[in-house]
Amino acid sequence: MLRLSFALPLLFVTAAWGAPPRGDGEPGAPNVVLFLVDDLGANDLGCTGSTFYETPHVDALAAAGTRFSQAYAACPVCSPTRASLLTGRHPVRVDVTDWIPGTRRKGRFQHVDDRDNLALEEVTLAEVLKEEGYGTFFAGKWHLGDEGHWPTDQGFDVNIGGNSKGSPPGGYYAPWKNPTLTARADGEYLTDRLADETAAFVRNASQDADGEPFFAMLSFYNVHTPITADNITVAEFEREAERRFDDPTPTIEEGAAAGAEVISRARQDLPAYASMVAAMDRAVGKVMNTLENQGLRENTVVIFFSDNGGLCTSRRMGPTSNLPLRSGKGWLYEGGVREPLIVAGPGVLPGKVVDEPVVSMDLFPTVLELCGLKSRPELHADGVSLVPLLAGSDELEPRDFVWHYPHYHGSGWTPGASLRRGDWKAIEFYETDTAELYDLAADPGELKNLAAERPDKLAELRTALRDWQSAMNAKMPVEAGVR
Repeated sequence: MLRLSFALPLLFVTAAWGAPPRGDGEPGAPNVVLFLVDDLGANDLGCTGSTFYETPHVDALAAAGTRFSQAYAACPVCSPTRASLLTGRHPVRVDVTDWIPGTRRKGRFQHVDDRDNLALEEVTLAEVLKEEGYGTFFAGKWHLGDEGHWPTDQGFDVNIGGNSKGSPPGGYYAPWKNPTLTARADGEYLTDRLADETAAFVRNASQDADGEPFFAMLSFYNVHTPITADNITVAEFEREAERRFDDPTPTIEEGAAAGAEVISRARQDLPAYASMVAAMDRAVGKVMNTLENQGLRENTVVIFFSDNGGLCTSRRMGPTSNLPLRSGKGWLYEGGVREPLIVAGPGVLPGKVVDEPVVSMDLFPTVLELCGLKSRPELHADGVSLVPLLAGSDELEPRDFVWHYPHYHGSGWTPGASLRRGDWKAIEFYETDTAELYDLAADPGELKNLAAERPDKLAELRTALRDWQSAMNAKMPVEAGVR
């Protein structure tokens, strides 16, 4: 296995973190650091099974906290999941169901119009924490609307690099064209700069005479296209790929159910992508070391998450593989919606792996409870607190998980929806008028369609999906030519 020489010292914790006492002996309000990675697949980390990518700092965070093996994004593309995370509300409820501005392509159905921004009337986690006396900081990818709907319009005091774009304006290397981040010098790598800015905010916050807690969100542009090698590490991954692989990258045919002809990458072997993962990990290490050096780590809730599955499926295959999960970004198979999720901090058990399914909307109420703040169910209407799982409970109340993605996507996906109930999952493909059924406990790779064997179960799940769509007033695709 590759061992990268640039890695910062790893900070392993062997006991649950506890908040340091205030002067009166009571714990202080914990800080919150949220790492959100763009397009990172569920198995793109060492701690989730990758043997080619190197993520020592994220792996250390997993060892220090609780990792969720079945964490889901609310959508297989970025903007809806980001909206769901920040609001605790399903993408259908906030009317952001596609990446902004979305894909316009011809097919059986007309384009389903949704919002091109997160409405200012929506109350974000940042706004609630700010009301509770937190300083709020945002760095990186926003992608939730044009100017007037940027982070500083949604509860963040500081915005470094966030704007309307989904990929880095002008690329990853300076001189870039980001309207909210000026480069310091040509050749500067965006990921390192965002880490520097976040670390500087943490240092300044630790020296704040008022001692107010903070919420810092580092929202990476990595590992979104354009795939751009990190010059610090790519040569090592190129040598490793040459040593390991002597055959062409294998592929898997995909898309028949959706009426598409695409392929998925079937091996993690692209050095440039591996270097982008490594750069993300290096940035996490820089922020975590800053927390440690400033004496803040024991009183900081740290969350690590991704906004959708890794990009593996397209006409020419994507840059990563999500195997053994099926397909990737843009698709409602597990590879498109299952994410790495790690939570560490005060009150969180270390070294635990939770198999209970959870979803991006859950992070809002979880943060509130970990920070000792009251629940706001009128806001985070579609999320539940994960604190019982983080504290040692085995399960939450049973609930359905629903994905509504009535759009076309460049990965080959065509309009559809899916619902998970227990270990059963149904996927509807509107383009072909077909549906599939999987038992995720026995078949997490979704290789055996049980629709013909269990029509009763498929009918149950499809009825539940229809009822949910009706109750939520979900926008359904309309046939082309129909008014």
